[in-house]
Amino acid sequence: MRVPQSHPSPLDHPEASPVTRRLVLLFALAIGLALVCALAWSLAWQTGIDALRLNAAVRGDRTTAALKGTLERYESLPYLVGAHPLVQDVLADPNPERVAAANRYLEDVNRHARATTTYIIRADGICIAASNWRGADSFVGVEYRFRPYFIEAAKGDVGRFFGIGTISRDPGYYISQPVRRNGQIVGVAVVKLNLEWFPGSDASEPLLVTDDHGVIFLSSVPAWKYRTVRPLPTDVVASIDQTRQYARQDIAPLPASVERVLEGDADIVRIGSGLRAPRYLETRRALGEPDWHLVTMSPVAPVLDAARNATIMTGFGYVSLCLLAFYWRMRRARVREVVKSRAMLQKAYAMLNDRVAERTVDLSQANERLQREVAERTRTEQELRATQDELIQASKLAALGQMAAGITHELNQPLAALRSFSDNTRVFLERGQYDAAHENLEAIGSLTERMGKIVNQLKLFVGRAKPRGQRSPVARAVRNALALLGKRLEGVRVELTLTDGDAASTALDPHGEYPELIAQCDDLRLEQVLINLIGNALDAVAGLPAPCIVIDVRAQPATLEISVRDNGPGIPADVMPRLFEPFFTTKEMGQGLGLGLAISSSIARDCGGALTAHNAADGAVFVLTLRRSRVNAAAGDVTGNRAGNRAGNNAGTADAPRA
Repeated sequence: MRVPQSHPSPLDHPEASPVTRRLVLLFALAIGLALVCALAWSLAWQTGIDALRLNAAVRGDRTTAALKGTLERYESLPYLVGAHPLVQDVLADPNPERVAAANRYLEDVNRHARATTTYIIRADGICIAASNWRGADSFVGVEYRFRPYFIEAAKGDVGRFFGIGTISRDPGYYISQPVRRNGQIVGVAVVKLNLEWFPGSDASEPLLVTDDHGVIFLSSVPAWKYRTVRPLPTDVVASIDQTRQYARQDIAPLPASVERVLEGDADIVRIGSGLRAPRYLETRRALGEPDWHLVTMSPVAPVLDAARNATIMTGFGYVSLCLLAFYWRMRRARVREVVKSRAMLQKAYAMLNDRVAERTVDLSQANERLQREVAERTRTEQELRATQDELIQASKLAALGQMAAGITHELNQPLAALRSFSDNTRVFLERGQYDAAHENLEAIGSLTERMGKIVNQLKLFVGRAKPRGQRSPVARAVRNALALLGKRLEGVRVELTLTDGDAASTALDPHGEYPELIAQCDDLRLEQVLINLIGNALDAVAGLPAPCIVIDVRAQPATLEISVRDNGPGIPADVMPRLFEPFFTTKEMGQGLGLGLAISSSIARDCGGALTAHNAADGAVFVLTLRRSRVNAAAGDVTGNRAGNRAGNNAGTADAPRA
């Protein structure tokens, strides 16, 4: 039987094998180039989009805060206008004299509030008085019964509405409040605000606001105003026409199409049609009340350019690496040929060099080990120096942050008292009550001196200086702390008790003299601790139906224990271990720095005492333990110290600011 012979394959030919390997290598390099370019494009695109979203979030937060601040500033103005006697009288009897007085009043209010227009509407929908009564476009006599802000206010609610004026043809935001007289709604007070200033700062990147129907009524691109982000149902269009919200504007959809939906409230949209239509990263956020939405539009073109450039640079880098590898391979082949030729020459001298090589091997090995050790030691020393520099820098930054935050935390209460005293002094001077004004000015001077002491004490806290020989009456410190927190203590039941050893508790009179209750601590630092503890207790009982704080002073033979107990929810178990750590706080952002308990604990330690905390049956308890100072020969020193510090404590012991 004859076996047929197979034809040889080109891959089996010895001369074709290197060519095939080169083709396979080139194909693999091309695939690698495509993968690297795709990866570079993806990373650059994602990085650019993330940066756009971050910038859009910052712009959105800034613009939202500005817009909401403007709206909230005027939220109560219609209510105040409606409560004025002139408005009440003109709604009860709209005779010409009262109408003229109301017009002048509204004109003055509108000028000082910097609003667009302020006007009063009767219960039947007719405007009877307005701040623009002098102009040709006066609202007086116009019927507004069809406007939603009038309908909402007539029902007893706050009316909020954005629309184009039927008389002035100017867009504005309307805020309305019902006007009540003897419990009955007799009219509506309205304030119109001009929001056309929005958003004039970021014209390069579109920014717009839509109402609850999706109609764009504020935009940095004028051509997009009074367009819709989506088609409107027929009933919504009819409602807009009925209320004349946008007057005679042609409400048409914005020519936008979503190309890609991203995570969160963000999309890639194209505005217009065609390949050259611009694309934007659209992010949305709700403003709350009113039901508006802020939309930021960030151009995607810079991200595309950056991704394209990154891909091109990556491709060039990849090709350069491939060429470098090819050059290295060719050079290596040449080196192998040179080495091979040298080996043939060296073989003749091998016998002669063996003895020399044997003697030099040990020396070479020792030299290599020494070089490695020197290099390792040099690298270790460099890392040690770098680590020391970083630790020194971190220590400087931490100290600077603690000092700045501590000063801010401790000066809040005296600054608030300074504001109250200064306001009351102005009122006293206007009334001619110069004695009361003089007392307040003395209190302001005392508070200023007290703030200087606080700064000096914070320096002691940072430097860990140990105060020596300081003594403070506990009753006076409690009285000063309660006086400084007087406004916050309104509506809170405060119980002051005194326990002497194992005896029964008695009531503690903060205005009484207790020469036996003297603690070895500076009086200002003791007041700092009590203010922090009582302030935390007030935060814990905030919102409770029957808030209560108990301050108990327990006199032991060698120590004084001052406990502050509240009937709040207590301290969670996971918070207890970190309670006295600096910058640790459970409060919301902007309500606390997390330094109060850390500073208080540090003060207690510096005075030779301690500050502890635990949960009771109905709340949290903070116990401040200080060494007790016996009154014998030192009694004169205590009395002298009390007299010397009386000027610095006047701010704390003064009554609540007079109205």
